[in-house]
Amino acid sequence: MDASELQPIMQFLEQQVPFSYLDHGRLLSCCRSLNIGYYSKASAFVPLDPQHPQLYIVRSGAFEIHDTHGKLLDRLGEGDYFGFPSLLSGEQTNNRVLILEDGLVYHITPDMFDTLRTANREFDRFFNRAFAKRLLAQAKFDTKDLTTTSRITALMSTSPQMIAPTMPIFEAAKIMRQARVSSILVVDNHKLVGILTDRDLRNRVLAENLDGTLPVYQAMTSHPVTIHSRALIFEAVLQMSEHNIHHLPVVENGHMLGIVTHTDILRAQSSQPLLLIDEIDRQHDLSSLILVSKQIPLLLQNLISADARAQEIGRVLTAVTDALTRRLIVLNQQILGQAPMAFCWLAFGSQGRQDQAACSDQDNGLLLAHEPDDAAKGYFDALTTAVCAGLDECGYVYCPGNIMAQNPQWRMSLTRWRSLFKHWINEPDPHALMHCSIFFDLRSIYGPASLFDGLQETILDQAQGNDIFLAALTGNALLNAPPLGFFRQFVLERDGSEVKGIDLKHKGSVLINDIVRIYALSAGIKDVNTAQRIRVLMEQQIIHRKDALDLADAHEFIAHMRLSNQGYQHTHAMSMTNYLLPTHLSSLMRHQLKDAFNVVHNAQVGLKLKIMRRY
Repeated sequence: MDASELQPIMQFLEQQVPFSYLDHGRLLSCCRSLNIGYYSKASAFVPLDPQHPQLYIVRSGAFEIHDTHGKLLDRLGEGDYFGFPSLLSGEQTNNRVLILEDGLVYHITPDMFDTLRTANREFDRFFNRAFAKRLLAQAKFDTKDLTTTSRITALMSTSPQMIAPTMPIFEAAKIMRQARVSSILVVDNHKLVGILTDRDLRNRVLAENLDGTLPVYQAMTSHPVTIHSRALIFEAVLQMSEHNIHHLPVVENGHMLGIVTHTDILRAQSSQPLLLIDEIDRQHDLSSLILVSKQIPLLLQNLISADARAQEIGRVLTAVTDALTRRLIVLNQQILGQAPMAFCWLAFGSQGRQDQAACSDQDNGLLLAHEPDDAAKGYFDALTTAVCAGLDECGYVYCPGNIMAQNPQWRMSLTRWRSLFKHWINEPDPHALMHCSIFFDLRSIYGPASLFDGLQETILDQAQGNDIFLAALTGNALLNAPPLGFFRQFVLERDGSEVKGIDLKHKGSVLINDIVRIYALSAGIKDVNTAQRIRVLMEQQIIHRKDALDLADAHEFIAHMRLSNQGYQHTHAMSMTNYLLPTHLSSLMRHQLKDAFNVVHNAQVGLKLKIMRRY
């Protein structure tokens, strides 16, 4: 291909993301190696060869991608791509590409595609997440996908290929070829010790000219990232994106249950939360993030109208908040430069528990690896101020109590955070107890896990078995009661003469969170999500099975009522609050809500008997 032919191709590709990230030399090599195909509408379909996958770039024309059942997956025009799922996963896909208009398509070989991904991280990240584009034709959230295929157990392979770490590499490759899989699990004494993938064979064996008779453990990925069986599909996608992997072993209590792959998720065609998270991760400035964040209320309304479980809604909304926060951190670090030390961005309260709803404000802090000098203080002051301001503009208003990372009071080294938590636990005065409901539900959403683990271990070690602290925490939690008066009538909140209604948050959900948090701290349980804490407390027989199930049902029902009420308020152009008017309840719903509040009351009584009697 001579220079006159290369020039228009170069001009076209350098305007297309992610080719625009490539340096001139890489882009030139790519253009020289590609082939050009012309496809006529008369041919109906693009002739794809599953045995020889390629990346296809639409230069002109119009195309549609359909699955084997004829369902439309995506519509493509100039600058769009297809063929990348097979290149990423190493597995064949049988989708068909319908030709709507005559067009030119550039073809890029697998070798060149891998070379470009290796050379440029942004190029690689783009295609790792590009599968979500297949869902852009879905303008509305498909609830059935969320409620019936939301767990990865609905997708995973329950009979993955497994080998011993001493097996020769070439034997493992033969098994993978015969089974037509792109990965194989490496197990020693029934314990997962590694995974061998097509990528490992390419990068660690072929590219390094490694002897194929050597044992698998010399080429495998050791200590692979895993996921638990109760995880949602979108959580698996986040794991894959964050760690740049395409295979996730599924484990439960240390036992192998199966494996879920990038292709499994692609076939499942998960829904709008993934699209929104993918959109967030592809934005390059604050103004575009603000535009994307305007979709969050619509996502919430679709979830509410679909009658999705409150627990799942909370986790979906929190995943979006986490993605926004991480993207703001990354974008601002691109401006400020690399951080002077390792740090974790901490989420407290509802974001920490992964149960966000509408009207969420910010509760966050910063954990630093060590004491900062003046230069580091200036850096983190600029970073946290910019991130908190960005979250505010994206709809997460500033915390009224100023519990935010931009406040130097909540921006500390590991040593100082440890000291603060020890003070709260060992001297539980009213001020300390007030903070417990926020700060003791904490989660790291950015930064090294080892740094966060160092803080969480201190908290649990100090709190577990500390009867004085737990008794003080219990006494504080019992200051409020469910809104039931004599004869089981609802107690309504009032603002002067105006009836505000039943406070579903502070007289319902918060009380359950308080009860479960105290039990979890007393047992040293790491989980901070309330539903998960209840499950672990039941499994460890700290709470009786029937009581735990009743409390879990009450927690879900009250949270669901709160979300449904907010959906009603939104559709009727009312201010979204946590107050429910009893006149909006049917007789059956009144009865169920009273039963839920009664469960909370009984749980408070049980907590008092169990914790306070030890003090």
